[in-house]
Amino acid sequence: MNRLDEIQRAFQSRGGTSFLLGLLLLAVIPSCGDSGRHTYQKSRAMMDTFVTMTVISESRQQSETAIQAAFNSIEEFGCLINFFSATSELSQINKNAGVREVRVSPAAFDLIEKALYVADKSAGAFDPTIGPVMRLWDFHNGVRPPDADIKKNLPLVNYRDVVINKKNSGVFLRKKGMLLDLGGIAKGYAADLAVGALKQHGITAGIVAVGGDVRTFGLRADGTAWNVGIKNPRQTGAKDEIMGTIRLTDKAISTSGDYERYFISDGRRFHHILDPQTGYPSDRARSVSIIARDGVFTDGFDTAVFVLGPRRGLDLIKEINRDFEVDAIIIDVNGVIYETDRVKETIKDAKNL
Repeated sequence: MNRLDEIQRAFQSRGGTSFLLGLLLLAVIPSCGDSGRHTYQKSRAMMDTFVTMTVISESRQQSETAIQAAFNSIEEFGCLINFFSATSELSQINKNAGVREVRVSPAAFDLIEKALYVADKSAGAFDPTIGPVMRLWDFHNGVRPPDADIKKNLPLVNYRDVVINKKNSGVFLRKKGMLLDLGGIAKGYAADLAVGALKQHGITAGIVAVGGDVRTFGLRADGTAWNVGIKNPRQTGAKDEIMGTIRLTDKAISTSGDYERYFISDGRRFHHILDPQTGYPSDRARSVSIIARDGVFTDGFDTAVFVLGPRRGLDLIKEINRDFEVDAIIIDVNGVIYETDRVKETIKDAKNL
């Protein structure tokens, strides 16, 4: 069994995960325009998901060189922030929690700084120090941790106890036992890195999907924007059912859903999007999609809005619109759809689910 098959089997056993969403979001039809620009696409298993890159180019050689460079950028970045690798920079930060500051590479520091920005803006609804609680849950095997263990570890979850030193790219966790877990924002950042690498190699249009985090730039070969589908979080029979579509260019979109990694126990759905205030899965939404220019922010804020729920989530979107343009599509726990004004027309035919 190859690595792609291993990931697919493992993720399917969890009830469907982000890589399925990523493939769903990526709606690409090989084509060429009048100018001879062609569509080239490659996929690879990376960062525990599927990474799919689609580029528009007049040359197969150019496309292959650019795509390989983009894959390399993700691979190098993934090694830096791998939560489970003892040699990663992230693990070094965690091992030295409460002991000393750890100097990290520019990419790792930039990601952590942006993660803290999202945490601050969302008042901790997104919290990259969720690690001590997250590691207690076993969604693959459907194991719920004892309430006492969650209560014991919750005091270690507080993004305000992360100290960053811009002067020397240092990161320090104030309390022993703290764990940075960047899984809720790293894939969006990886998509941004890949797009940067593609552009550096002369690619002017493409789409990068890192699991459920998608970043677009330029136009398709036929001159139209990229089609992205929003998955129905409660399938009615058709596999990967689409509840709406949106056309994007030079924008990113990320989706968090309670259908990705979850198990059912005593009639209740336990999923991987934890509320940092309680240590338990947030129960205010089924799915949240965030649209903005940068994948790192769509990836972080989709988690934050999911935890906050529709009302407080839309308030957060209004607030961060002061910093940059951002939109949201929220499906609450009852299947009611909420969306910001700029995307209402996109899913105007979608009914409450």
